[in-house]
Amino acid sequence: MIINHNMNAMNAHRNMNSSTIAQGKAMEKLSSGLRINRAADDAAGLAISEKMRSQIRGLNQASRNAQDGISMIQTAEGALSETQAIGQRMRELAVQSANGTYTDEDRALINQEFLQLKSEIDRIATDTEFNGNKVLNGSLSGKEINSDRNTAKVVGVSGGTINNNTDIQAIFGSIDSEELAKLGEGVFNIKISHSDTDESITIDLIDKSHFNGGKEYIMDSFTFIPAGDNESFELAGVQIELDGLNTNIESGESAIIEFTNEVTKDEDGVTLQVGANKNQSIGISIDTMRSRELGLGGVSVATAADAQDAIQLIDDAVSRVSSQRADLGATQNRLEHTIASTDNTAENLQASESRIRDVDMAKEMMNLTRLNVLQQASQAMLAQANQAPQNVLSILK
Repeated sequence: MIINHNMNAMNAHRNMNSSTIAQGKAMEKLSSGLRINRAADDAAGLAISEKMRSQIRGLNQASRNAQDGISMIQTAEGALSETQAIGQRMRELAVQSANGTYTDEDRALINQEFLQLKSEIDRIATDTEFNGNKVLNGSLSGKEINSDRNTAKVVGVSGGTINNNTDIQAIFGSIDSEELAKLGEGVFNIKISHSDTDESITIDLIDKSHFNGGKEYIMDSFTFIPAGDNESFELAGVQIELDGLNTNIESGESAIIEFTNEVTKDEDGVTLQVGANKNQSIGISIDTMRSRELGLGGVSVATAADAQDAIQLIDDAVSRVSSQRADLGATQNRLEHTIASTDNTAENLQASESRIRDVDMAKEMMNLTRLNVLQQASQAMLAQANQAPQNVLSILK
């Protein structure tokens, strides 16, 4: 008999170690609930499940993104519903003012409410926010408006000697193009009139925007006594600086400068990431909903004739608001379907990832029970193998 190398004991010990290692892995799987706890468990399965996890988490976040988009749409649409209600009231006032039984004094009183309502439309468009972002002031329209002051031209001169663009460009050229772009899309006139009586200069900003059907109206007016050649002031929310007033415009003169603000880029105003991967998005555009952009900037009901014109212009404005609300409502319905689809995809991917990565508890318990029996048997056989060398002593007696 050989006692230096107890092969039976070594074999039993090896099998016991193997059972112990396998038993530890089974316990790890049962305690974590995962079949794959490290790459060594299933390298390919780990890679696949990690890709699925990226998609699942991305889809869950995309669903929340779409829900946030719906909240933003509801905020904008709710504000526009009030704008539309205001428009209906303004139309009612226009119909009232157009009636011949009222005097101009009566119409002036009606016009006070009319102008207040128009100001409220502007306030709603300016102040409505979602998460700090203005939603109705044009910042979500996706339009980039460019105003090139160098293309401004003189379209009317009276009472003086200004007969070319050179002099007027010297006056107009100091206005910041970015400031002019704030006026929005359309054709605009700045009329500069120098009084020959009190030496005052009147600056009128006139809008001939297509939103108003080509009908001229004065957006804002500013009168001052010129103290020098350079004057800076705010007109219709735009900072304007005119140079060389006294030099280029003499008493009794007037000049009209025309410039155009054009849309140079028109794309989605806000992009909602509604998918887990690149470029899986939905775009939303919300136009500017100020009174001027709705075609109501110069509308009043101070006279019967103005009231008659106002009726049609308000109809057009209400139609524009309805169109924007319809677009928002359609997008909201689309996003609701997007959420349902995204959630369904995420659920199915989660089920697939679970089949790859999660452990079958019942099956693993069966495996652990088998390993426990093998370990106990290995321990018993190791004890028996260790007793075998003791038999050598009987030979030596």
